[in-house]
Amino acid sequence: MAELRHSSSAGSRSSSSPLRVGDEDSSSPHVHDHSPNGGDDEDGRPRHRPIWSVSGLHSLFPFLGDDPRVSPQKNKISLLLILILAVVSLISVYGIVNHLNAPYLCKKDGIVLNCPHVKESPSPWENPLSATTSWKPCAERRIGGVSDLLPENETNGYVFIHAEGGLNQQRIAICNAVAVAKIMNATLILPVLKQDQIWKDQTKFEDIFDVDHFIDYLKDDVRIVRDIPDWFTDKAELFSSIRRTVKNIPKYAAAQFYIDNVLPRIKEKKIMALKPFVDRLGYDNVPQEINRLRCRVNYHALKFLPEIEQMADSLVSRMRNRTGNPNPYMALHLRFEKGMVGLSFCDFVGTREEKARMAEYRQKEWPRRFKNGSHLWQLALQKRKEGRCPLEPGEVAVILRAMGYPKETQIYVASGQVYGGQNRMAPLRNMFPNLVTKEDLAGKEELASFRKHVTSLAALDFLVCLKSDVFVMTHGGNFAKLIIGARRYMGHRQKSIKPDKGLMSKSFGDPYMGWATFVEDVVVTHQTRTGLPEETFPNYDLWENPLTPCMCKA
Repeated sequence: MAELRHSSSAGSRSSSSPLRVGDEDSSSPHVHDHSPNGGDDEDGRPRHRPIWSVSGLHSLFPFLGDDPRVSPQKNKISLLLILILAVVSLISVYGIVNHLNAPYLCKKDGIVLNCPHVKESPSPWENPLSATTSWKPCAERRIGGVSDLLPENETNGYVFIHAEGGLNQQRIAICNAVAVAKIMNATLILPVLKQDQIWKDQTKFEDIFDVDHFIDYLKDDVRIVRDIPDWFTDKAELFSSIRRTVKNIPKYAAAQFYIDNVLPRIKEKKIMALKPFVDRLGYDNVPQEINRLRCRVNYHALKFLPEIEQMADSLVSRMRNRTGNPNPYMALHLRFEKGMVGLSFCDFVGTREEKARMAEYRQKEWPRRFKNGSHLWQLALQKRKEGRCPLEPGEVAVILRAMGYPKETQIYVASGQVYGGQNRMAPLRNMFPNLVTKEDLAGKEELASFRKHVTSLAALDFLVCLKSDVFVMTHGGNFAKLIIGARRYMGHRQKSIKPDKGLMSKSFGDPYMGWATFVEDVVVTHQTRTGLPEETFPNYDLWENPLTPCMCKA
């Protein structure tokens, strides 16, 4: 009877004191009635209730019970704590999910480019798979889209431009011309490719590009006509008259500049030429849809003639089968022509006679910059430290070997006549004997029709480099940045190596650096310099990095 009374009183204490974790709670599913010692373990020690039991929850959150001794103020505090915990948990879960679903994107921290870590083993021929599955091109023509062009009789006028420079500078000018015509709601007259003093080549638009495809692909964006309208009789005036030319356009001008300063003159005169037109449209200061249009022109509307495309495909096929079995190949854009070496005003390895002849050449071609030549040595050192000097063929060879490319690597060389000839090329050829050019891959008869225009030969180099497994640039320029940008737009899979010339100059100039240390420096430095998806920044170059305006998350 005493035991019965004790049990009864213990049960009443349990029901009236939900804050005591160690007491019995008959309503809890975690309490087993058949335990021989009730709340004790077999050895007699008190058995601890798990914190997730009802009594455990009551101890943490008293407002869950019905004890009148718990004040409303404590109930509010406990409820607030639960709400805070719930919000923190939701934020944490959202952050984890967002991190897992975030696209692969490299971001700059000062001059350092930080890229996401991947588990894949590095490959000398391809970028990580995760970098190629995060983004997709989205600047193509809108299928079924509605044209927003005004009727032909409501155009604001006609725009005419000279596309100056070499093939790649002309390509950029054409893209900008379409964009400017769109900004002003004007009709674009098919651009004229102006003869360049260096290229010495008079090529027409239709000699290089597929005009029909160009006009048709952009028909919903900009109205383009093949020639100056018949009602404008004095066509010579458009090429020479100041009254028909807008000459005060600043470099990288904003879209608003064209609306405020150029459009009124076009409305007044009906036809105006824009000259000069090199880099006369900015990137950050124009609407994103205009930048997307420039990508649409560059990657979709501007196609080379079928015969150029077919010859380039043939060269690519021969490069991929030079060993008798399918093999990858590298394309090397070697910028070491005499004009490039002279214009750089950098110092290079050579004999006294060579350097004397180069000094005479520079004095003749660039007398204002040359002056008396006394300041050039200090200037050359400074430019090399800043990475503004072209890489020599021998330097390129050492960098590629440090990156792990074997002697058997098949390399297509896109280059003009290398300054110094075979002697200058010897170090590169000794380390990589499988160097070939388009002249080595194709017979004279095959290339004869392309020799009529220097730009046709440049187009072949462009396409073979574009379709290579790895592209390596050695100096800046429109050719390299257009190749890198196009390969990024095609999916980032193909490596596009951009050597850090500033850092490499320090390594080359260190007489105490061993080969193992040099290899480590090269590999670490260039892990992120392979054409990966990269965040754009103010005043970025659209042609080299089209990600923000022209690509979407996959």
